[in-house]
Amino acid sequence: MTRFYQKLIILTLSLLLGRAGWQGLNALFYLGTASALNSSEGGQSVKKINRSTEEWEKQLAPDQFKVMFQCATESAFSGKYNDFWEEGVYFCASCGHPLFKSETKYEHGSGWPSFREVFSEASVEYHDDFSYGIHRLEVKCGSCGAHLGHLFYDGPEPTGNHYCINSVALNFKPAAEAKKELPQVATLSAGCFWGAEYKLSQVEGVISTAAGYSGGKTKNPIYKQVCSGKTGHAESVQVVFDPKTISYEQLIRKFFEIHDPTQLNRQGPDIGTNYRSVIFYHDEEQKQIAENIRQELGLSGRYRRKIVTEIVPYQTFYQAEEFHQKYYEKNKGPACSI
Repeated sequence: MTRFYQKLIILTLSLLLGRAGWQGLNALFYLGTASALNSSEGGQSVKKINRSTEEWEKQLAPDQFKVMFQCATESAFSGKYNDFWEEGVYFCASCGHPLFKSETKYEHGSGWPSFREVFSEASVEYHDDFSYGIHRLEVKCGSCGAHLGHLFYDGPEPTGNHYCINSVALNFKPAAEAKKELPQVATLSAGCFWGAEYKLSQVEGVISTAAGYSGGKTKNPIYKQVCSGKTGHAESVQVVFDPKTISYEQLIRKFFEIHDPTQLNRQGPDIGTNYRSVIFYHDEEQKQIAENIRQELGLSGRYRRKIVTEIVPYQTFYQAEEFHQKYYEKNKGPACSI
């Protein structure tokens, strides 16, 4: 009998050591993945909400608190938003921070609400999760830090992202109601994104800006690829703005002011399709506003040449490398022609 217990103890220790070793290997290979994602979002920031765990427990329903602040997971196919397809916006259930738009939601079959894209780059933050002996990317609210779910890469084109989110962590609001309180997003290309990002970030009412790439076919491009002209992407700026302070129309007028929209595939000495002038509209209202302003300016006599700014539907925005975020601020001055 003693021998039996000795073997049992040895087996138990072996299993524990094996599990620890497996977790260690996961940590060795994947540690820093979340940090890389978070640092790539350095161009945008959001006001943080700091409350104690006790305060959140008083505010939230028991099932919400268990998921959002104790990192539990609701049962598959049990959440109210799993098979829910109304048009609107999903907010954080604890702090009200906007997280996902309904048009980015899709049926993955996992049993939890699935999204291919966040509301903006500042909506969430990422953490390396090594629970269950494997590496996963935990997704947390970018404002209050509540646990939402995980990010996987088995989602649909063009991003491949699959945000697998707990229903109890979400609070849905219909489009008409959400629009009254939401910040809005604009995606614009005006030549070198260093200068464009800086100038747009200085506009009153702009909440955050990020430099990146839009309009091409290459997934997750890097700067060198975009500069080659082979990706189809333009250097772009994603702008999150408060429509109560600045309207989309005012922002577009500012966009035309900060660059020369009559230069085809260039801005000053910066030449190439990646420097083209583009407005990527997010909805039909943005499209109509942009077209009206382009036509108005074209007839105004302000420009001697024809305006060549493209107005095309938004598809996706790839955040540029950290080196390019807030470039002017980090390097204390201008570095491109805009």
